[in-house]
Amino acid sequence: MIIKISIIKCMNRYRKDFPLFKAIDEHNANENKGLIYMDTAATAQRPFIVLNAMTHFYSTQNANPLRGLYSLSERATKAYEDARETVARFINAPSSKEIIFTRNTSEGLNLIANTYGMANVNAGDEIVISIMEHHSNILPWQFVCQTKGASLKFMYVDKETGEIPESEYAKITPKTKIVSITHVSNVLGTMNPIREIADIAHKNGAVIVVDGAQSTPHAPVDVQALGADFFAMSGHKLCGPMGIGAVWGKLEHLEAMPPFLRGGEMIEYVTETGATWAEVPHKFEAGTVSAGDAVGMAAAIRYIQSVGLDAITEHDNALAVRLIEGLKKIPHVNIIGNKDGTKRCGIVTFTVDGVHPHDIASLLSEENIAIRAGHHCAQPLGAYLEVPATARASLYFYNTEEEVDALITNVANLRKWSGYKD
Repeated sequence: MIIKISIIKCMNRYRKDFPLFKAIDEHNANENKGLIYMDTAATAQRPFIVLNAMTHFYSTQNANPLRGLYSLSERATKAYEDARETVARFINAPSSKEIIFTRNTSEGLNLIANTYGMANVNAGDEIVISIMEHHSNILPWQFVCQTKGASLKFMYVDKETGEIPESEYAKITPKTKIVSITHVSNVLGTMNPIREIADIAHKNGAVIVVDGAQSTPHAPVDVQALGADFFAMSGHKLCGPMGIGAVWGKLEHLEAMPPFLRGGEMIEYVTETGATWAEVPHKFEAGTVSAGDAVGMAAAIRYIQSVGLDAITEHDNALAVRLIEGLKKIPHVNIIGNKDGTKRCGIVTFTVDGVHPHDIASLLSEENIAIRAGHHCAQPLGAYLEVPATARASLYFYNTEEEVDALITNVANLRKWSGYKD
């Protein structure tokens, strides 16, 4: 007899790879004993392999990359450039030269806005984004429009499905110079049809910028298949260290763009009156680079590739379905966005009548459940949906069915704990 084990049970074996969960599961944790972590959309946990890779770099290869002619610096340079190659292969970039290391997705989007945006947007032009964007993909474009005299246009979502209706694509016109959109919403979990939007943008002579902070941890990404011109991502969302991210851009754009920051290493030659810039990507990486973090990010990428992005997608969808179906049975609980868990990328956002989201998070914290509450850096979306604050549980392959069930059970008690009798 063949017994089919669920994808969720299969993925449980990876919990031992994470020091936080290993300690919890073996009952050795103190402060974190019994913790159920459901805030991966904010930052993922790190496996031993990532921490060990960074320790190895600083223990055996620590030198300033790109600057020294001695062997230690050369090894540091190789480790750093190997990390760049790993990122390029991860998102199927045509060349590692097109990968620029940044601190995070936010810095990456600012880099694109302040270089390509400022150089190519003029008075009367338009930039199109969606209402579901993170502030990191709104504020830079507001600044470009305010500075250059351009207009910022929003594509709105269907309030029930959390998806952008095709009718909204008509806002992309020949006046549009840039379309910048999230691949996956950090509030709704919606995965946008980037290829379809990219084709419309290109037909109108615009470029498309993709915020990949939430998609890269949960699903395979191919920037060429997406039809993107730029793509930004963070290391810490996909089990890597904080303080490192990457931007991919088509080489033709990167070579034409001015530098974002100026200083050491990003120059070819400096005189008293001017300078010439280093080649891409170094033109955009001023100062001492965060080589240890780049090595950690590369280790994280290799790790989640070994787990399998398709398996992660299936697991996260299955848990989201379980959570949504459980929440739907609880009176006074409102799920924000699509009720189909397979379309949520592991992100489930909800409210409870009469209980403020901050109180939801605080009460659940008393039960050792860590979720996020607030506007999730997406205030325009909250205003549009007339829900200024929500509670968000974001799931990943290290979460279990038992943890989801514990969340459901405790959410069912929230109104009672808050003094309601129903």
